[in-house]
Formats: sequence, structure tokens, C-alpha cells
Amino acid sequence: MTDDQAVVGDAAAAQDDVDEADPVENGDRPSTTRPNSLWRNNGFLLLWSGQSISEIGSAVSQVALPLVAVILLHASTFGVGLLSAAGTASFLLVALPAGLVVDRVAKRWLMIWCDVIRLVIIGSVALAAAFGVLTMAQLFAVALLTGLATVFFDVAYQSYLPVLVERDQLHDGNGKLGATQSIAQVVGPGLGGALFGLLKAGVMTVDAGSYAVSTVSLLAIRASEPKPERAGPGDRPPIRQEIFAGLRFVARHPVLRKIAACTGTANLFGSMTFALEVLFLVRVVHVRPAEVGLLFSIGSVGGIAGGVLSGRLSRWIGSARIIWFSMLVFGAVPILLPLTGPGWRLIFFPVAGAGLSFAAVVYNIAQVSYRQMICPPELLGRMNAAMRWIVWGTLPLGGLIGGVLGSASVLGIRPTLWLSVIGSWAAGFWVLFSPLRGLRDVPAAE
Repeated sequence: MTDDQAVVGDAAAAQDDVDEADPVENGDRPSTTRPNSLWRNNGFLLLWSGQSISEIGSAVSQVALPLVAVILLHASTFGVGLLSAAGTASFLLVALPAGLVVDRVAKRWLMIWCDVIRLVIIGSVALAAAFGVLTMAQLFAVALLTGLATVFFDVAYQSYLPVLVERDQLHDGNGKLGATQSIAQVVGPGLGGALFGLLKAGVMTVDAGSYAVSTVSLLAIRASEPKPERAGPGDRPPIRQEIFAGLRFVARHPVLRKIAACTGTANLFGSMTFALEVLFLVRVVHVRPAEVGLLFSIGSVGGIAGGVLSGRLSRWIGSARIIWFSMLVFGAVPILLPLTGPGWRLIFFPVAGAGLSFAAVVYNIAQVSYRQMICPPELLGRMNAAMRWIVWGTLPLGGLIGGVLGSASVLGIRPTLWLSVIGSWAAGFWVLFSPLRGLRDVPAAE
């Protein structure tokens, strides 16, 4: 269950009737004189549409890259775990300095360059395969370098949304983005499995093309972005102090530090699960590659429902209570995953996946919106980077642990999955035992 993390389905059209929008200022951002609809916000719609395509491409690679390693390059269980770790290692290595960079530069242009870099790197897999020179070493390098660009893009992305939408529209915007991410998880894995059967490593060109679409959509945004404050050399605090400012903000905040602990723990165990899922289906349950993608796609339907219903659930259950409720109640369904087996028991995999994606989307929309609202704008990039450093920094560790424990000489794949799904669910106790437990809704003062 990752942070945000993190769209074309609508998470809010089903929530409320649309308000009439005021005339648009600067061609992209609507006036603030009264509530506006994001459907009239050109800047947000461009960002949303570009990311919708990009998310589908990334979801294709989510299944296609491990299939390339397992089927074409005959990777071992540990090798697949190491590949999963390489894709997320950059969050542990550079997330904190990335936050400082995001706070000091134009966020949109940083995102554009990150998309261009990922287009080239991902496209190199298909090119190398076409010439017969693709190796596991290249896959490790591709995963590591793509992850590096993704660190900067994702931190800038979360910090750029408040530039395009008003404060009271953040939950709506995050809901729309979360719903589209879930739609991508429905479409992408099935598409990835099917295209792998036809194109083999050439399927990676789909992800490369999606980054090109994202680049064009970002170039088309015309909303004015506030220029970062540029203090003189003598006025600036030491660079070390600036880098760690976001981390100090998170550590001192009684709710943010529990959210960080919850998401980081869930990601640690969730990464163990992710590193083994393809191996589990192919080598234990004996599922064909095309069916692997289909099972992932069916399981991701829950995320669409989570995006659509997140606003209503937040109102019914409470904007504070929903953060721990989504983890401990909705998040209990994924524990069914290790029960998956041949025949009728195959149904446990998509049911567990649907429960996971539903809980993850509801949780992430609630906690990301909370973070964006309480943080000072000048610290937003570093706060988001600090959260990413903590919660995504556990992902490579989880991938390595999953690869080691999943080996037949240690625990084996199925017992390791039991450990990982129970650990992910139990992460919700971090936010249950926090100031949120005594609240129904987040106080307006926050």
C-alpha cells in the first residue's frame, strides 16, 4: 500500500452536483471568489489527462518488466526481488535532497525533464531486446535510473497540485487522480500480460510512449507558477539544515509521524508481496503470462471504487477516522491472497487485490489531502520528499527481504506471502494509536 502514490475516471463527479465555475484566470486556474468545478480548470485537466496515460504505461511495465526477467532472462527468485528493490532504491537514496530541489526550481519543468529521461531509459529495453543484447544487468540499471527520475517527478507532482487547484479542492483533485491511477491498474496489467505474449520485451515501448504523452500535456499547461524564493547566500540556512527541514516537520507533527510510520510499514511488507506475486502465480499456481495480467487487472477494480467513494466515505465515517478505518477494516481483505491456488481457489487473488486497491486509494486520498492542507507552501516539496523518503525508502528493503525469504531454502513463496499480507494490515495500528483515534473529522484549525 504505497503513498499516493499517488487519474480518467471521476472520483468526484459521483460525489456532489457540480458547482458553476467562475471565469478562468490565466487560462488555467479558476477564480477563487466562490466554489469552482475542477472540470473548468484547464491546467488540472491537462495534468490529469497526461498522468492518466502515463499511469497506464507504468501499470503495463509493472507486469511486463518482471515477466521479461522471469520468462526471457530466467531470473531467480532473489533476482526478481533485487529487481523490485532497484526500482525503489532511489527513494531511499535521494528523496530528501530532491525535496530541496523541488522547492527551489519550477516544478512543471522539472516534471517535463523527468518524463523525457524516463522515456529514453524505458525505451532502451525494447531496443536492446531487438538487437539480442538485453541482460539482467541492464534491467537493474533501467529500474534504478527510472526510479531516480520518478523520485523527482513524484515529489514535484504532489507539490504542483496545490498550484493548480484551490485548498478546498485538494480532496477532489486527489480523488480524481487516485481514481485514474486505479483505472490504470485495471487496464495496464492485463494489457501488459497480453502485449508481452505478442511483443515480448517490445511491450516496454508502451510505457515509453506514455511518458511522451505526459510531456506534451505538461508543456500545454499555461497556469502561472509562483517563483521559488531566492534568498541571498548570506541569508540562506546551511544546506544540511534546509534538506532536513521537511523531515523535522514530519517528525515533530503528532499525526504526520504516525502516518509516515503506518505507510512505511505497509510499504515494507507490501513490497515483499509485490516482489513475489508474479513468481507465485507463474511457478506456484502455474498461471499463464496473459492470465497473470488479467488477474492483476481484475483485482485493481477495487481502486476505482475507492476513488469514486472516497469523498462520501470520508463524510460518512469522518475525515480523521477514515485514515485508520481504511487500513484496519478495508485493509483486512488482502490477507486472503496466500489462499490462492489452482481451480476455484484462483478467485482469492483478484478478491485480495480488489480489497488492497480499494483500501490503498481511500487511505492515500485522505492522508495526502491532509498533508497538503497543513504544510506551509514553502516547505511542501521538502515535506513530501521527507514522507517519500520514509514510506518509499522501505520498498527496496521489502523487495530484498521478500526475495530472500521467498527462496525455497528459507521460507518459500507462500509462507512469505502470509507474513507480508498480515504485516501490511497490522501497519494500520500506527494511525489507530494516534491523535486521530479520538477524532471523527480533522479540525478546521489544522
